[in-house]
Amino acid sequence: MHPNDPLLRSFIPVEPESHFPIQNLPFGIFSTAGDSPRAGVAIGDWVVDLAALEDAGLLPAAPHGRSLYARPVLNDFIAQGREAATAVRTRISELLRHDNPALRDDAALRANVLHPMEQVRLHMPVAVGNFSDFMLSREHALNCIDIVGGTAAGQLWRNWTYLPMGYHGRASSVVVSGTPVKRPRGQVLDEGQAAPVYRPTAKLDFELEAALVVGRGNEIGDTVTTADAPSHMFGVVLLNDWSARDIQAWEMPGAGVFVSKSHRTSISPWIVTMDALEPFLADGPQQSPPPLPHLAQQGRRNYSVHMQASIQPRDHARPSVVCHSNLQTMYWSFAQQVAHHTSTGCNLMPGDLLATGTVSASGPNAQGCLYEATRDGRLSIALERGGTRQYLEDGDEVALTAWAQANSYRVGFGECKGRVVPADSNTNSNINGAAA
Repeated sequence: MHPNDPLLRSFIPVEPESHFPIQNLPFGIFSTAGDSPRAGVAIGDWVVDLAALEDAGLLPAAPHGRSLYARPVLNDFIAQGREAATAVRTRISELLRHDNPALRDDAALRANVLHPMEQVRLHMPVAVGNFSDFMLSREHALNCIDIVGGTAAGQLWRNWTYLPMGYHGRASSVVVSGTPVKRPRGQVLDEGQAAPVYRPTAKLDFELEAALVVGRGNEIGDTVTTADAPSHMFGVVLLNDWSARDIQAWEMPGAGVFVSKSHRTSISPWIVTMDALEPFLADGPQQSPPPLPHLAQQGRRNYSVHMQASIQPRDHARPSVVCHSNLQTMYWSFAQQVAHHTSTGCNLMPGDLLATGTVSASGPNAQGCLYEATRDGRLSIALERGGTRQYLEDGDEVALTAWAQANSYRVGFGECKGRVVPADSNTNSNINGAAA
C-alpha cells in the first residue's frame, strides 16, 4: 500500500481528527527525561523514536555507520534529498501498519520505540542557517497597500506579479513553538512628533504563515528550475513572524524591514513532508501576466491547507479564533520561491526556511494578521470569549494551526504557539526547545 493510501490503518489508535494519522508521519526532534534530543515521527498521540528503530535494525543504517537519527537536528538527514526521505517515510509507514507484527507484537521493542507525546519535549527540528520571508499572498499585499496608501486602490507594485517578493530574515532568532515572546523595544515615531523615541512596541502583531524547509541544497552559482524544485523541498512548517508594526513603520523607508521582525520568529516542531501533502495539490490563482520562463510552472502548484490563528488572553479559559485562511490562495508557489531564490545563483542549504509571508484570503475573518484585520489599529476585533483587540497585549497566547482534510483523515501541522511577556520580563526560557 502507498503511504498516502486513505485505507491505511496503524496498530496505534488515532482519532479521526488527529493531525498525525499514518498518512502524515511528520518528522521532528524530541527528547525524553535524561536523554539527548533525537529524531522522531509523530503518529496519533505518540512519538516514534527513529534512533531506537535504527538500533533495532528496522531502519536502514546510515552511510559510514554514523546515525542520522541520533542527532539534535534533522539537517544531515534531509540533506540526503527527497528520495531518501521518501524511502524512510515509506519504511516507517510499513512498520506502523495494523497488519505488520514486527513492532506491533514486540512489547519490549514498542516500549523502547514509542513515547507518549505528553511525556516528551519537542525541540527545533532543524538548525536554520538562513531564513527568507516572502509576500506570496495577493490579498495580503493589496490590503497593506490599501492601509498605507500611496498607490491607486487595488493596484499592486509594478514588480509584484513578475517575481515573488522577499527579504532576508534573521535565522538566529527563529525559535520552536512554546518559546515565550518578549515584547521588543525599538524606535517609534509618534504622530505629530519630529523625532522618534525608544520604547516597547505598542503594536505587536502575529503573522499567519507557513514555511518551506529546504532539503537538498544547490551549489553556489547554480540555478534550480520550478520543475526540479520539488527535489529540493523536504517539507513545510507553520511560522509566526512576530512583527512590531510601529517600529516597522519608522524603519521601513529606505532599506525596508529589519529589527521590527528580527526579534522573534516561531515555527511548529513537526515538519510535514511534501510527500504527505501531495494528495492535496490544488490549482492556484491565475497568474497574469504569465511568469517569465524561469518561473513558469506546469500543473497544480498549490496545496489546499486550511489555516487559522487564535488569541487566548491569560484570563480566558479558551482561545478565540480570529482568522481563517488557506494556502491554496497563494499567488506564488513553493517551487516558484525556490526558483526565484536561486535565479541569480544563490545557494540554498538544508534546513533553510522560505516563508510564505502572511497568508490572507478574501472574505470576513480572512486577514492573516492584526495589521490587516484592524487596519493598523483603526478598528477593533471582537474575541469570541469577550473583549477586543487592536494589537497583542501582554499575556496573550497566539496559536497557529493548519490541516489538509481528506475524506477519512487529515494531515495536520499541530500548533505553533507563543505567549507575549512584558518587555521588562526576564522570562526567556525554552529558547532551544518547548513542549508544543
